[in-house]
Amino acid sequence: MTHEQFLALKRFPALDGVRAIAALMVVFFHYGGPGFLQGWLGVQVFFVLSGFLITTLLLREQARTGRISLKDFYRRRAFRILPVYFVVLFVTAAGLLVAGQFRQNPLGQDFPLYLTFLNEFGHGGAYGQSWSLGVEQKFYLVWPLLAFALLPRWRPAVTAGLMALALAVVPFTVSSDPKGWSVHYFTVLVGCALALLMNDKRGFALIRPFTTPWVILLFLGVHLSVPLISGALDGTVPGFVSVVPIYAVATGLVLPALLAPGRLQRALSTRPMVWLGERSYSIYLVQAIAHSIVLLTGASGLVMALATTVVAIGIADFSHRFVELPMIRRGRSHRSTGNALAPIGQ
Repeated sequence: MTHEQFLALKRFPALDGVRAIAALMVVFFHYGGPGFLQGWLGVQVFFVLSGFLITTLLLREQARTGRISLKDFYRRRAFRILPVYFVVLFVTAAGLLVAGQFRQNPLGQDFPLYLTFLNEFGHGGAYGQSWSLGVEQKFYLVWPLLAFALLPRWRPAVTAGLMALALAVVPFTVSSDPKGWSVHYFTVLVGCALALLMNDKRGFALIRPFTTPWVILLFLGVHLSVPLISGALDGTVPGFVSVVPIYAVATGLVLPALLAPGRLQRALSTRPMVWLGERSYSIYLVQAIAHSIVLLTGASGLVMALATTVVAIGIADFSHRFVELPMIRRGRSHRSTGNALAPIGQ
């Protein structure tokens, strides 16, 4: 793939497939799937994708119109993220209230944190998977403002500086719970850095060797080696926190291969993969509700993992049709600038 071909792409359907795999990996791992999936790392894939797609959208808007409308950007984010997030939050809380478990559950104890997207400082519970939304919301608020409004000429330096800062403060963010929350901002910024490189002709020349399919082997090698790497790095900073930057970089390096034309790109762009990818946000959010339903059947192990995943997909489809899509359309209907690249997942 050449730089011109990359810039000509209006949509990245293969990334819908990546989102689908990441979401299903997280759910399957959480509820009885095999350990080699390392489902908790699926969230890091989401982070890299968010940084890459958001940055690419903003760069192309700037190239097309000569300006960035942060007002439109924040409106799109609000209508994309908030409605389904709060619907699932309140449904989960209502279920706990009916069961008489709200005050005992970490969600009830930390409810103000979930209302204000400080989820990563919570203690898990029935909506604990939403900790990643706390990280992403603060990224959405701060990074576009810094990189596109306040310091646009210093955008690469801002990105590199924030990446260094995110890693530098990790030792100070390690505690019994939560652990190392700042490292996840490094992961999101890996996606931002990749987008900046690929948008620039000279930067793309550095990335172009990674547009070949063999790079997927590097990623799979890192993924399967996570337990070994984590054990080797375990120390002052827990190994599972230390391995996140390595995994983030591996994810960033494999993304160009998923964008370039080829069998891998076509496989991830099939209709079922895109369908699941469009529902991946809801799949991720409703997983605990799906699990509570499947618990009534007495399932366990792989049957529990598979059943929870299937039920989560079903609930997510309903959520996508009747909450996500209407709100996304409403958010876009008031925009003052067009955005030709924006896939429905963004």
